[in-house]
Amino acid sequence: MREAPRRAYTARLCAPEAAPRPTGTATLTERQTTLLSYAAAFALGLGLALWVFPIDFLFPRAGQAWRPAGDAAQHMVAQRYLIADAWGWPPTFAGNLNTQEGGMNTAFADSIPLLALLLKMLRGWLPEGFHGIGLFYGLAWLAQPIAAVFALRSAGERRLLPAIGIALAASSMPAWIGRFGHAALCGHFLLLLGLGLYLRLVTRPSVALWIAAALLQVATLLVHPYLAAMTLALLGAVPATRLLRGEAFLGPALAVAASFGLVLGVMAGFGYLGAQGDGGYGQFALNLLSPVWPAGSLLSGWPWSPQLDATGHGGWEGYNWLGAGLLGALVLGLLLRPRFAWRRLGRHAGLAVVLLGLTALAVSFQVGFGTRIVLDLGPPPAALEQFRASGRFFWPVAYALLLAGMVLLARVRPVLCLAAGLLQFADATPLRAAIADWAQARPAWTVEAPALRAELASAGSLTLLPSWTCLTHADAATYPQLLEVLVLASERAVPASTMYVARWRTPPACRDQALAAAPLAPGELRLILPAAQDSLAPLVPDSEARCRPIGALLACR
Repeated sequence: MREAPRRAYTARLCAPEAAPRPTGTATLTERQTTLLSYAAAFALGLGLALWVFPIDFLFPRAGQAWRPAGDAAQHMVAQRYLIADAWGWPPTFAGNLNTQEGGMNTAFADSIPLLALLLKMLRGWLPEGFHGIGLFYGLAWLAQPIAAVFALRSAGERRLLPAIGIALAASSMPAWIGRFGHAALCGHFLLLLGLGLYLRLVTRPSVALWIAAALLQVATLLVHPYLAAMTLALLGAVPATRLLRGEAFLGPALAVAASFGLVLGVMAGFGYLGAQGDGGYGQFALNLLSPVWPAGSLLSGWPWSPQLDATGHGGWEGYNWLGAGLLGALVLGLLLRPRFAWRRLGRHAGLAVVLLGLTALAVSFQVGFGTRIVLDLGPPPAALEQFRASGRFFWPVAYALLLAGMVLLARVRPVLCLAAGLLQFADATPLRAAIADWAQARPAWTVEAPALRAELASAGSLTLLPSWTCLTHADAATYPQLLEVLVLASERAVPASTMYVARWRTPPACRDQALAAAPLAPGELRLILPAAQDSLAPLVPDSEARCRPIGALLACR
């Protein structure tokens, strides 16, 4: 008997303040408002994606005269090899890459398996050398404002101006734009979808919504495990909120457990479990000043890099400037609607607890404030070593704050949401310019690309020396060279002996001397980079007759 009044109270609390109807003027129906809200978000996302990313970046092919660089090149190589390889199990395994280790699970090279496996099904219609890394950037920029509108409407605010405002603001989140070196981690739209599903499951749960939430967890895992950990935390806030409200929570808790079990099953089937990395939890943490430190802000005029760093490992992973529009919306909303904000916080206490936990995880055991460590809690538990880049865990908190600010402003005047969105959009101008410059850059190859392409065209396999596992920090100049050669080899997916991976099941071993001294196999192309030529070239059988220089590289056939 008490449930009906409680639902009525919840509906009143979640519903937006009714906008006054102007006399004698036409008003939009709810359906028209919905269509216009999503259409505006779609147009914004599409326009930004096409403005930032050139067509040959979104839809690449083999033979390009310029080289990709950094993490994007690594992800591209892994995805190309996965698309070209035969189907097997786990589906993310590529036997033609890192062949000296017996192949590799490309999920550990951030190949965005969700998209890669779809492209693999379509590979017969794709141009040679196509990969979906650039395409994912475009899809992420398209989806970001649409997912923000979904989250806002899930919070009960369904008017047009707030929808446009949050679409503009979400498309201008500094931490999101600043991820442009890492394609998979640009999938912040998944976090906004996770927030939206939390809000709907707390107030209007249904079987269909729970199924959608479970599928979102799997899809997010197949984009990037860090994002999946965040969306799972948001889903776990549903039973937590209902528990703290004094409402039935056992059913939602079981549904969350089932979703978690589904994710674990996919992780086991796709070979995620049992892998380990370098560790280092706390090295790449959230600085306490980072959310309010206006690096990259147009209004402050400060460059976005270098970021705040108290650990000595760089502050990029902890970069989380919230943006002038978001902070303005939040502060103004709290000043003008403090009671409403307090009631909303109480109604979503479980989410607040989860967000506080994510913030603590992001800050880590070494608490940085500016350039200093102000609190050191000692060695973290071993389980946390899996979260080396802990600063990322603040991202859901930032989007929850954006949502809260927009809902509060909408209670005052919907046009204020539009103003906040425009302010956020303008403030992020330097960051958009940085990613546009990066995407439109056409750096020249540092290796002899045409000659290497000709050699690789007739090669049956590629042995690349030194192997990635034999490099040290002193060989920093060799990393980009090795990656460039792999990018060229990936155009035809020539079986390659080595590849960088962030995680592994068995710690990789350095066997370069044995690889160099082995007899050359029929069709093998053995490439020795400058850093290893003095030590490894003399080991190649009959090297004087079989090896010749291609630029700075030594090619043996």
